[in-house]
Amino acid sequence: MNLNKTELVEALAAKAEISKTAAGNALEALLEVITETLVKNDGISLIGFGSFTVSKRAARTGRNPQTGAPLKIAASRVAKFSAGAKLKAALNTTKGKKN
Repeated sequence: MNLNKTELVEALAAKAEISKTAAGNALEALLEVITETLVKNDGISLIGFGSFTVSKRAARTGRNPQTGAPLKIAASRVAKFSAGAKLKAALNTTKGKKN
């Protein structure tokens, strides 16, 4: 199951014991800060949780999957997330693990 934004706000509000409005505002602010930081080509490091970084993708030639015709794919910057040690450990415990 994936959480959508509304469900995430509800979970944040319950966990932090704050209103849904406050949780929604906090989530929006967090997303804005992450976006603004990555746009500046800076990274964000949350010790134990993970890191957000910007990576450059070179221009390349691809293929149209329907026709097989070659097409040019422009260079771009992409956001990347690397999980930290605590998050990796939590993901690899057997407690509550779904297969």
